[in-house]
Amino acid sequence: MPSQKQLIEIIAIQTEIAKLGLDLGEVMALVVDRTLPLVGADGAAIELAEGDDMVYRAAAGSAGSHLGLRLRRDSSLSGLCVQRGEILRCDDSETDARVDREACRRIGVRSMIVMPLMHKGTVVGVLKAMSARPRHFLKRDETLLGLLSEVVGAAMFFATKLANDDLFYQATHDALTDLANRSLFMDRLRNVLARSDRERQPAGVLMIDMDGLKQINDNFGHRIGDAALKELARRIKGAARQSDTVARLGGDEFAVILTPVDQPAGLDAAMQRLSQGISPPFVYEGQTYVLQASIGAAAFPDDGQDIEKLLEVADLRMYTLKLANRQPAAAD
Repeated sequence: MPSQKQLIEIIAIQTEIAKLGLDLGEVMALVVDRTLPLVGADGAAIELAEGDDMVYRAAAGSAGSHLGLRLRRDSSLSGLCVQRGEILRCDDSETDARVDREACRRIGVRSMIVMPLMHKGTVVGVLKAMSARPRHFLKRDETLLGLLSEVVGAAMFFATKLANDDLFYQATHDALTDLANRSLFMDRLRNVLARSDRERQPAGVLMIDMDGLKQINDNFGHRIGDAALKELARRIKGAARQSDTVARLGGDEFAVILTPVDQPAGLDAAMQRLSQGISPPFVYEGQTYVLQASIGAAAFPDDGQDIEKLLEVADLRMYTLKLANRQPAAAD
């Protein structure tokens, strides 16, 4: 049986989930993050069944860098869990014929528990805890994950019942701005880079950090800060092309996937469009606020041939600019 400490932790997680409201993406991110210490896992993920694939829609720990990863439903333990609707445990991926062994090796998984997630009576995905060690998980860990899976299932139900009735839209879009969230961003970036590599076509990514959000929140309150974030999101979306993906990665962080893009002129033109689109004063409830953002760009394949390197380069360039920028809080 789970210990008293573990059960108290479950209650604490439920309380935090209640505070997040209907933001299903944030709920799933919280659950995988808290799964790690709860069962001593190296990695955790929530995978949703989308077509023929199982897609990492939330990931933490050793699985964190694989957010947006797609696995075939018919050749993975996750897909089997969705098919059967029952808890599955793998004690050693090197000897278990049910798993996608190559994917396990790529992620560094030797044992795992896969727990079905229910939405309106149907299994739509799984909560998975992973370890680099064989035979790491025990029966009590299954009980704990079962409690968490019920929480996620309830969040899925209410997010779709009280908002848009599309589960996958709720799981892949930011509740405040309605932009793609980090999960969908990573999913699309993987697809864009794979296609760009096959077709030898360049692609680009922009990392955008809002300047001065803390000052707005401190001076005028979080309601005004949220309004400023929503307006910034609207302006970034308005400055992007239909073929681009605009995402809110969390907090004051945004990103854009540029495809197709000419290099380097295309990246420079996109940054200029964004800067011009963001810069006009923001008038809200009769008060004027300054909107400003720092933008860093990276090109594929010139600046990096994998996701991690590409995002690292764009991040570094963005933070270099951010350090040079003043951070106006607004208001006149």
